[in-house]
Amino acid sequence: MAKASLDKKPIEVRRMFDAVGKNYDITNTVLAAGLDARWRRRTRERLQLKPTDKVLDLAAGTAVSTVELAKSGAWCVACDFSQGMLAAGKNRAVPKVCGDGMHLPFADNTFDAVTISYGLRNIYDPTAALRELARVTKPGGRLTIAEFSTPVIPGLKQLYHNIALKTLPAIAKLVSSDPESYEYLADSIRQWPNQEQLATMVNNHGWSHCGWQNLTGGIVALHSAIKPDATPIAPKAGN
Repeated sequence: MAKASLDKKPIEVRRMFDAVGKNYDITNTVLAAGLDARWRRRTRERLQLKPTDKVLDLAAGTAVSTVELAKSGAWCVACDFSQGMLAAGKNRAVPKVCGDGMHLPFADNTFDAVTISYGLRNIYDPTAALRELARVTKPGGRLTIAEFSTPVIPGLKQLYHNIALKTLPAIAKLVSSDPESYEYLADSIRQWPNQEQLATMVNNHGWSHCGWQNLTGGIVALHSAIKPDATPIAPKAGN
């Protein structure tokens, strides 16, 4: 089983997600106490999508998040490195591409908006993924990251880490097709940067003006940023 660490092996993480694809959606709904649909809707709203937009949903898994994004009328494509996860969402009527977040199979400046939900911490090098997301985004385009974060309500952080995350694998045994993988999930959440640290990471790797919005007391945070416009090269002064 893959363990969350800075040197997590991509092939182990891919195998893990291939294994959980069958019951992934129902497991997430149970573990999130039904809040996952609300979090997906808030992600779509924060991106402020228009019907003319082209949108990349990275680490889309079964594409349930992509379907939510497509409610805006925008053209949305799901991209994930796990074929098992994409296969589990084969009946969802959105385009799907199997691709590595560190080497995206899209041309420069393709998308008006990009997003990744609960997947950045599973990528071997999250900073490389941020740079790749910036590469495929048009200047002035938007990024929103939905990710588990650090609770900000007094007492909630201790409750979340000492009870919720510790019991998560046990709850997953009731519904998941690979419950041991949820030990990795809990471990990776504990090691993930807090809101301010993640904002700094985003701003340092291809994006600017990153801010965040806490959901459910900071259990989830939506980080949003803009790809800077290309800076024009000033003409040299004449002699």
